[in-house]
Amino acid sequence: MTTTEPEDSGDEILGAVLDVLPHGRSDDDRPQHKKEALAFALDVQDFSIYELVLDDDSDVAFGDRVDLTEFGRITEVEFEDLPGGTQSEVEYAVEEIVEDDERRFVDFYNDAQPITLRLHQLNLLPGIGKKLRNSILDERKRKPFESFDELEERVSGLHKPKEVLVERILEELRENDLKYRIFVRREDSE
Repeated sequence: MTTTEPEDSGDEILGAVLDVLPHGRSDDDRPQHKKEALAFALDVQDFSIYELVLDDDSDVAFGDRVDLTEFGRITEVEFEDLPGGTQSEVEYAVEEIVEDDERRFVDFYNDAQPITLRLHQLNLLPGIGKKLRNSILDERKRKPFESFDELEERVSGLHKPKEVLVERILEELRENDLKYRIFVRREDSE
């Protein structure tokens, strides 16, 4: 865990609130009156997970989109450090982020590149092997994909392309020892 002062570049850093703990963590041994109200948020751009210390006047609720730069003290946390209830909300938040920004994630299929001579970014997606990867590459040469529905229609064998991305993002969030990451930024990989 690293306590971070949010960068104030003037740009908003949007986070999806996963959970709010008005009485702090249950595993915090301090007396109740000394516990700080907390929230957990998922950065919608790079899928980093943050613990936010809330002020008394903070008006933050589950499901809100908040500007992370507005919080004085934020700490980047790993998925496994989240309380159990918060962990279960991550999948829903990721699904919503992918759905809300469909163009960005469809463009991943349009823009994915080789990583090595033998490995392509598309091969990192669950269920995409050489044959399916080549079908996606052939189809995108003809015309870029415009939506998840179009991807599914044009690429035989590619079922639920949105869910495939969500599954990969969740894998990157949950697994610390992945060699390659596409969507989730890790502080230690900077």
